[in-house]
Amino acid sequence: MVTGYTGILMMLVVGVIFGGGVIVVSRLTGRREDSREKLMAYECGIDPEGDARGRYSIKFYIVAVLFIVFDIEVIFLYPWAVIYRDLGIYGLVEMVIFIGILLIGFIYIWRKGALEWGGRRR
Repeated sequence: MVTGYTGILMMLVVGVIFGGGVIVVSRLTGRREDSREKLMAYECGIDPEGDARGRYSIKFYIVAVLFIVFDIEVIFLYPWAVIYRDLGIYGLVEMVIFIGILLIGFIYIWRKGALEWGGRRR
């Protein structure tokens, strides 16, 4: 049983040795001259302005997390669509419940104002 994984183990060992070897050779042969220009952050050829540790509104993070949550949940629709005919009415009912739970969550975050960028209107 172990012989089936020998090839994978050898590739892993070769990869680690090669990666480590390249880093060591680069460290030994490369010149290291630290200068102000070299240590400055690079943004598409434009000189950076301001501090890189600027604060962002929490809205950016909330929208990002919500996008990831709903995006991952939508991925569960693909396997269901592939075997839809085999599941029959049971699969349809389960998917309606699943989409209903997602819809309730979406309505909840919409009512809480998590998707609004400006001030909350009353």
